[in-house]
Amino acid sequence: MPQWIEMAIRSFTIIIGLFIITKLLGKKQLSKLSFFEYIVGITVGDIAGTLSIDPSLEIKSGVTSILIWALFPLVISQISLKSKKFRDFFEGNATVFVENGKILERNLQKEKYSIDEFMEQLRKKNIFHIDSIEFATLEANGDFSVMLKKGYQPLTYSDLFSNVPHNQVPQTVIMDGDILDESLGKLGLNRGWLKAELEKQQVLQESVFLAQVDSDGKLIMDLYDDKITPVEMKEKELILLTLEKCVADFAYLQVIAPYEDQKQFFKKIEVTLNTIKGNLLPLLKD
Repeated sequence: MPQWIEMAIRSFTIIIGLFIITKLLGKKQLSKLSFFEYIVGITVGDIAGTLSIDPSLEIKSGVTSILIWALFPLVISQISLKSKKFRDFFEGNATVFVENGKILERNLQKEKYSIDEFMEQLRKKNIFHIDSIEFATLEANGDFSVMLKKGYQPLTYSDLFSNVPHNQVPQTVIMDGDILDESLGKLGLNRGWLKAELEKQQVLQESVFLAQVDSDGKLIMDLYDDKITPVEMKEKELILLTLEKCVADFAYLQVIAPYEDQKQFFKKIEVTLNTIKGNLLPLLKD
């Protein structure tokens, strides 16, 4: 077997293996790496790279080494879920830097944090007055968390109103021009409602790149053509347009109906709708 084919097969096999291992480790290891997990990631990557290009190494030995290195964090995470002492030993604890508005200098020294580094972390959070801090801590993963004193906290909706409405997560109902029926179902809506909303704004479904429905039931859209702006049609205009469309539909049904009684039935509905349209026209034109 040519050497380049062997390298391609080895590389492809290792990539698949690393993908499976990454899925087993879960999303936590992808978002927040501990010091130990960081070392494991570098080591596994180094072993995989060497194994894929060095034909003198046995693939079995390399895969065994990768599995041991990669599965060790998985075992640790499973044990950590059941034992707080074990979790504290491997992942560490948060260190309090400010408590009740007082800076704890010993804890700063313990974490080898200078006052300049401490102030830098505060400035990154747009905090420039030490007196505004009620509580601050250095998390086990290195993040810096701060709670401001009550008088310095931003005003929220609940500060002004006692009854805070439930705010639902916006649901994506159109993606790449395709309607997502599952998202509509979660909102208790259907395609008929969506198409009516699209007609209000004079937009075709195929021209919508992304559309969401917010907690207030409002349809928000982004179109493929950024030069086009959706037009919000007024309710009166929409009613008049719907009536005219219905009249036209029943007129068409008269033409294609195979039997005379059906033609007369559709004609009767057309006349009735025209009468309703005539009566409402002065009101809808205002």
